[in-house]
Amino acid sequence: MAEQWRCAGHAGDLSEDSPIEYKIEGGAEVGIYRVGDELYALENVCPHAYALLTQGFVDGDMVECPLHEAVFHIPTGKCLKEPGGRDLKTYAVRLAGEEIQIKVE
Repeated sequence: MAEQWRCAGHAGDLSEDSPIEYKIEGGAEVGIYRVGDELYALENVCPHAYALLTQGFVDGDMVECPLHEAVFHIPTGKCLKEPGGRDLKTYAVRLAGEEIQIKVE
C-alpha cells in the first residue's frame, strides 16, 4: 500500500498542553502534540502497560504516562524515564492549512 496523508484533526483542537488522539485504520493509536510551532505524532499507548499518553502530563517537549510515570521525549519518542520499556514509534505529521495530517503507510 502506498503511503497517504490522512486528516487527523484541526489545528484549533490542538494546544501545547492538550494533545489530540487519532486512530489509524487498522488500529494503531497515535497522539499528536504541539511543541512550540512544531507538530509531532507518536504512538499513543505506553509500552509498559495500556495507558493513553494523550491523557498523561505534558511538560514542554516531554509527556509522562498517566499510570506509571514513564516519560517520553515528544519530538523523538525516546524513553527518558522507565518503566517505559522502549522508545515510541513516531509518525510524519504536517499542517495543511488548518488540517492536521498524518502519513500512513
